[in-house]
Amino acid sequence: MEIERKFLVVDDSWRSAVVSRRQIVQAYLAIGERSQVRVRSTGDQAWITVKGQAAGVSREEFETEVPVDFVDGVRAAGLCDGEPVEKERHVVAVEGHQFEVDVFHGANEGLILAELELDAPDAEFPRPGWLGTEVTDDKRYRNAYLAKSPYDTW
Repeated sequence: MEIERKFLVVDDSWRSAVVSRRQIVQAYLAIGERSQVRVRSTGDQAWITVKGQAAGVSREEFETEVPVDFVDGVRAAGLCDGEPVEKERHVVAVEGHQFEVDVFHGANEGLILAELELDAPDAEFPRPGWLGTEVTDDKRYRNAYLAKSPYDTW
């Protein structure tokens, strides 16, 4: 079970607390009402993930590592729904929590989101000054939506 909160980022002050970063490219094989199937690569690692329908801040998630060639082959064969979502993910340490700040590229350039995975839907967490409006319940900010309706078309 994944429990995640998502926020807009209002300034760059988070950059001073970055502990790691990596490039991510993900594409969707299926985007349905009940589930989504995506492939994701980060250089020399890749995964296939099945996510269930969101229920508030939580949803079922199943993920397994696959060869990078598998993801490259699926994308090259044109089997994806929508466009790939490209982003640089920054892990940002704040008071014992790790926010993931995604700086989007390509058709989603200009969008910066912060995500935080929690142990419980009502878990307390810090709210640094760079954390803006919560968009957890706004479907437009989900990666599957961005694959089909990129930020630059809004």
